[in-house]
Amino acid sequence: MPDNHFSLPIEGMTCASCSARLERNLRAVQGVHEASVNLASERASVRGEASLDAVLQAIQRAGFDVPVHKIDLEVRGMTCASCVARVEKALGRVPGVTEVEVNLATEMARIQTRLDADVAPLIQALEGAGFEGNLREAHSQKAEENRKAQALPLILSALLSLPLVLPMAGELFGVHWMLAGWLQCLLASPVQFVFGARFYRAGWKSLRAGSGNMDLLVALGTSAAYGLSLYLLFAKPGAHLYFEASAVVITLVLLGKWLEGRAKRQTTAAIRALQALRPETARIRTAAGEEEVAIGRVALGDIVVVRPGERIPVDGMLIEGESQVDEALITGESLPVAKTQGAVLIGGSVNGEGLIALRTTAVGAQTALARIIELVESAQAKKAPIQHQVDRVAAVFVPIVMGIAALTLLGWGIWQGDWQQALLNAVAVLVIACPCALGLATPTAMMVGSGVAARHGILIRDAEALEIAHRVRVVAFDKTGTLTQGKPILMAHENVSPAGASHTLALAAALQAGSEHPLAHALRNAAQGATPAASDVKAVAGRGIQGVIDGHTYALGSLKWMSELGLHAETLATQAAPHQEQGHTVSWLVELSTPPQLLALFAFGDAPRVESAQAIAHLKSAGIRSVLLTGDHAISAAAIAKTLGVEEVRAEVLPADKARIIEALRQQYGAVAMIGDGINDAPALAAADVGFAMGSGTDVAMHAAGITLMRADPRLVMDAIDISRQTTRKIHQNLFWAFIYNLIGIPLAAAGMLNPVIAGAAMAFSSVSVVSNALLLKRWRGHHE
Repeated sequence: MPDNHFSLPIEGMTCASCSARLERNLRAVQGVHEASVNLASERASVRGEASLDAVLQAIQRAGFDVPVHKIDLEVRGMTCASCVARVEKALGRVPGVTEVEVNLATEMARIQTRLDADVAPLIQALEGAGFEGNLREAHSQKAEENRKAQALPLILSALLSLPLVLPMAGELFGVHWMLAGWLQCLLASPVQFVFGARFYRAGWKSLRAGSGNMDLLVALGTSAAYGLSLYLLFAKPGAHLYFEASAVVITLVLLGKWLEGRAKRQTTAAIRALQALRPETARIRTAAGEEEVAIGRVALGDIVVVRPGERIPVDGMLIEGESQVDEALITGESLPVAKTQGAVLIGGSVNGEGLIALRTTAVGAQTALARIIELVESAQAKKAPIQHQVDRVAAVFVPIVMGIAALTLLGWGIWQGDWQQALLNAVAVLVIACPCALGLATPTAMMVGSGVAARHGILIRDAEALEIAHRVRVVAFDKTGTLTQGKPILMAHENVSPAGASHTLALAAALQAGSEHPLAHALRNAAQGATPAASDVKAVAGRGIQGVIDGHTYALGSLKWMSELGLHAETLATQAAPHQEQGHTVSWLVELSTPPQLLALFAFGDAPRVESAQAIAHLKSAGIRSVLLTGDHAISAAAIAKTLGVEEVRAEVLPADKARIIEALRQQYGAVAMIGDGINDAPALAAADVGFAMGSGTDVAMHAAGITLMRADPRLVMDAIDISRQTTRKIHQNLFWAFIYNLIGIPLAAAGMLNPVIAGAAMAFSSVSVVSNALLLKRWRGHHE
């Protein structure tokens, strides 16, 4: 069965109990292996073998819905009604599509889909049916219209509630007057049953699903106040009415939700900024000249022309021209990067002063930008471990609050005999309770933290990595390409073969002809000429490489391997010592005859990155120990460590042993982070509490570690740890505020010390304060900025 992944927007969630209920329902679906619901982003992420229909049915059973997106596509190539039928059939088969309407006269297709409005699968389906399609929908305009539509009920509710509040304000200035009861009822009824209808609908869905949520508490509390006022209006003319309590509470809650939504949109600013980097068109070179086409029509291998100042539309390799490219919003690199022919270009970056042409290497979901967006969205969709503890509290929160409200009603009614006051106190308990703030406390902080990290060139792959990173006490660094430039050159070549130095250099380069290892590049660059062909070439893990050249078997590798092959280790060590003392890596070339014959020594030098010493210093100042974990010789590794200030060295380590050393470091110091290239160091990255992959935006290392550094800058390790610390601090602050509102507010309300209107205001603004506090993370700056 295929392993499906659905990321779905959810309508109807209002608090933590909603997200917890939906998560339970999704996990109960047969075939679902993993389900995570994020209240802040209002999304559900589901993985497993279950079909989309089964997932959608589970969402509806829980009392929620997945909104339908409308997408307008311009379709070219239709000529008759049969074309229309074929287009509808092709689009209807795309997963998530619920309805398709095709108009032959306007050449437009309107698609309704429950998945996100990703047009790539739709355009691919059209092309498969023999047609062409372009996007016509203006998403930003539609989003703005939705925001305006959400503000209208709040404004009307406030206008109707204002006259009900004015008498209360007059009391403060000694002015005693009151609206007629029938007029109060006339003003409060539309607020209660029109603008407050959303609370009844959501509360009823929650009840049907056997649970409770914030909407249920608001609906019960305001209905009680409204019902009491209606009873007093007819049964006790002249009595004080409480229509203002029901109307103002609903208005305040609507205001709180509107402010919350406005603030929540800011938590996804990083995603929107990345999405805005996707150009809508590209200029491709054809036999007839340059043609501007929709981005969905660019194919692999197409030549794309980018003029000065334009955004690069796709990933590619520069084949014509030179320029400076601004990659700041993708890698976090503040300075433009010089690009010459053969350089990799990342879609979404901005071309500088040169006219350039590139050959497309990735389009659609395969581009670096698309993968970055996917990783950030995935991280924001997943829950941090601490959120699972909050969910357990939220699951019982509403029933407990309803129980306290019932006890308040009975206690005041029986003890004081004033059932009217008892009901008002119970209403205050219901409306001050805020499970919404509990549900938002963790995910909003995680979303802002991961967004800030992405803006600075740090990709958080999952929420757990972001939460754990602040506990790191030791960072283990790979050497080559991490603390060093990763582009070693041949510093020395000592030949002991009678065939001559050029011959042994050619043999070594031939063995490394197919390797992408940095030392292989150094040998090939040094050889600079024709090399013999090598066959049966194979790498020996942690030791080196061997192969057959002209009928003879040769090996190129480390001292450890030479010793295992029977060569005199002490003699070799003496020969290598002067080079290793300078921090150079030494390899030997031998012919695997009987006995093996030493042919040459090669010494490679790799300059440390200019940022490495500063990175180590930042870690040390933060109380974090640094360890160099490398397969290089101990003397060479020690020389680099001394230069950079690394506190501990573990050298001559085989890849398979790195994981064991990571575990030993954890036992000795605590939580361990490992930083490497994400491929050769995969066992160590997996064994570490947090794995950091060093690479560019096009590196597959993105998927090999919990955190990927988009720039080859080791200082980002401390930045990532600091972001984790700041995010964790915000989570704890948010949870404090979320709990303190309830721990203080509910007892005060039960004791009769809170007016329902004040309780409603406190409840409404508790969520706003939590989200606003999380947004303060956006002010974070790196150590070296």
